[in-house]
Amino acid sequence: MTSTYALRDSTTMLRRDLRHLQRYPGLSLFPILTPVILLLVFVYVFGGTLGDGITIGGGRGAYVDFLTPGMLVLTVVGAAQITAISVAKDMTEGIIARFKTMRIWRPAVLAGHVFSSLILTLISLAVTIAVALLIGYHSAAGPLRWLAAVGVLVLLAVALIWLSVALGLVAKSVETASNLPMFLILLPFLSSAFVPVASMPAGLRWFAENQPFTPITNAVRSLFADQHVGSAGVKAIVWCLAITAASYLWASYLYNRRPVR
Repeated sequence: MTSTYALRDSTTMLRRDLRHLQRYPGLSLFPILTPVILLLVFVYVFGGTLGDGITIGGGRGAYVDFLTPGMLVLTVVGAAQITAISVAKDMTEGIIARFKTMRIWRPAVLAGHVFSSLILTLISLAVTIAVALLIGYHSAAGPLRWLAAVGVLVLLAVALIWLSVALGLVAKSVETASNLPMFLILLPFLSSAFVPVASMPAGLRWFAENQPFTPITNAVRSLFADQHVGSAGVKAIVWCLAITAASYLWASYLYNRRPVR
């Protein structure tokens, strides 16, 4: 019976959060349109020069193939940021206090935020992939490799969504919650998402090689290119699982122990 109540209450909260996204379309359009705009800017403004640097004579075509996996990682990051805002909005408007007095499955509120954000992330990824294919992205991978690449992106999405939930809970206002996840936006730019890490200065290269977004991007890129993934795949999964576990525990502690503001 407990599992039935948990599923019912989580579904109710999911519908609530999806309706909020419909009511405030700016929140849902931002993570969908931003990666598309950045993809077009990088490909058509910088792609010719950067593509020649990646593959001699490769030009824009080489760069769109290199960039797209990194842009998909950035898409996941941007979509997760909305979660922190939504959670902080609930915490500061008093609705959580009312939910805690009702006979509902306590984690259902957070589960609703997680699942609605995951749906938004999948939509954002689908749109970004569609635009990338339209402007010339080529993948040599078969269906299983595509499924594996999307699986890595989903693992990353779950990890960053739970981290954003925790950041939304710890924030003292909606404005603070919108700023706290900004470091997540910056990290992909300091990874292999946009340029090879070998082209970076020594200190920056060391940081890029040892932060989570580089192995995750490399794993997704190798899967889409039908190349050997190597240790990047293991590192990507370990990073995603570690971030998920730590963020889930942090978010659960904050939700159960911290007073509602």
